[in-house]
Amino acid sequence: MTKLSVNINKFATLRNSRGGNNPDIVKAAVDAQRFGAQGITVHPRPDERHITYQDVLDIKPVITTEFNIEGYPDERYMGLVRKVLPDQATLVPDPPDVLTSNTGWDTIHNADHLTSIIAELKSMGIRTSIFIDPVEEMIEGAAMVGTDRIELYTEPYAENYSIDREEAVSAYVRCAELGKKLGLGLNAGHDLSLENLAFFKKSIPYLDEVSIGHALICDSIYLGFENTIQLYLNQLR
Repeated sequence: MTKLSVNINKFATLRNSRGGNNPDIVKAAVDAQRFGAQGITVHPRPDERHITYQDVLDIKPVITTEFNIEGYPDERYMGLVRKVLPDQATLVPDPPDVLTSNTGWDTIHNADHLTSIIAELKSMGIRTSIFIDPVEEMIEGAAMVGTDRIELYTEPYAENYSIDREEAVSAYVRCAELGKKLGLGLNAGHDLSLENLAFFKKSIPYLDEVSIGHALICDSIYLGFENTIQLYLNQLR
């Protein structure tokens, strides 16, 4: 079964809009795993506009499922990862000023940098994943830099799903098959939702993990957090 990792950044966005500790980010992580999520994802950014670095330290002791820390591998991120030792580090090529992750790594141009970072992470026993566009050349480059997994950036799929879902998923299927052939594990994330998740999973049955935050938290407002997690899990079965 494909694992569901719940990105809890949006809980922190809501908390930070008023200050204080409501909603409680640690409780959100505990509840997500209690409600069935097989992983917790956080993406601390340098400006700490949602998840803070202290949040990551506070969450680590309560995680009994997988803990995944996303981020751009600058020295601050790497320092946090060395301290926390998450189950997975997902490397994302986003500069500090972007609103959200909206492109994958150029694994050819950044090969030396990625190879060095990934080697250090793997020496600490941390599984590595790199955020990547569904481009076959970039998949081949990912295999060359030594990553354990790739995370396919799925916003283009989500945008085109309602227009032509077969066409929307086609590049992802090709890249997933290539990645599998090259020995890479396969994650996916960005704008996956209750509307489009089941078809994506059906098209790529050997998907290891999806990381979902924004859509899942939005659905939770109407459907409840526990019920929403169960609905997403059902899409993956």
